[in-house]
Amino acid sequence: MADPWVREYNEATKLSDDISSMISAMSSYSSGPEAQRHASATRRKITILGTRLDSLQSLLTKLPARQPLTEKEMNRRKDMLANLRTKVTQMGSALNMSNFANRDSLLGPDTKAADAMSRTTEQDEGLEKLEETVISTKHIALAVNEELDLHTRLIDDLDHHVDVTDSRLKRVQKHLAILNKRTKGGCSCLGLLLSVVGIVMLLVAIWMIIKYL
Repeated sequence: MADPWVREYNEATKLSDDISSMISAMSSYSSGPEAQRHASATRRKITILGTRLDSLQSLLTKLPARQPLTEKEMNRRKDMLANLRTKVTQMGSALNMSNFANRDSLLGPDTKAADAMSRTTEQDEGLEKLEETVISTKHIALAVNEELDLHTRLIDDLDHHVDVTDSRLKRVQKHLAILNKRTKGGCSCLGLLLSVVGIVMLLVAIWMIIKYL
């Protein structure tokens, strides 16, 4: 009875040869559905071959328990399997290169024009969104600037009112000093009372100014 691993390996090798022939025949197909179907069939066979190689790898690890092999034979089969995997990888790369080479002819000029139109539309949409963001940021900056100008005017008005109040206070103090000199001792209490009243009035005036700012 034939070795099951060898039988499986021979079938995988035959499938590999079929795939190689299919890839070589890719150049004979022009653009169109037929070329696409041939490429899809080739890719399916490559996938099937990869599955068979995984099965061979699993079977190889179980062989020593079922079928004694020399170390030399075990290494030989491992090399055979590795070489076949390398070939599968190369065939997959060759198929991809063939697809890329025929991509323009497979898609046709209409599809390429549609792709270019789609890319242009996406770029225009991106520029519109960027413009909207810039305009929104500009409006925010203008609003902040107006708010700063308003606060600056309020502070200037407050400074002006404080200066006016300070000037009035100095005039009142000057008048009180003159009044105090005139009245001397006898009317000192009256002068003091007037001073207190004047200061209170000034404080009330300052409070009213601050309140209505």
